[in-house]
Amino acid sequence: MATKKSSPRSRRRYSKGASKSVKSAMHRRKKGTLKRGKSGHGGTVKSRKQAIAIGLSEARKKGAKVPRKKSSSRKKSSSRRKS
Repeated sequence: MATKKSSPRSRRRYSKGASKSVKSAMHRRKKGTLKRGKSGHGGTVKSRKQAIAIGLSEARKKGAKVPRKKSSSRKKSSSRRKS
């Protein structure tokens, strides 16, 4: 059996642990037990995207290999001025 050489383009962006964490979050969302907020008092999560975000956040806390969050840059709007 030949082993694959990992080229820089085909490396894993997310670790297997991170994938597992997201998968777990998706299952909890489907079951209705995934809660939003730090202590879980914010209600159940309905959105698929939010479930993925929670899974990735949990993976980050565990120390799994997850790319950094994209920082949202605030745009200065010149059209909104106080008059």
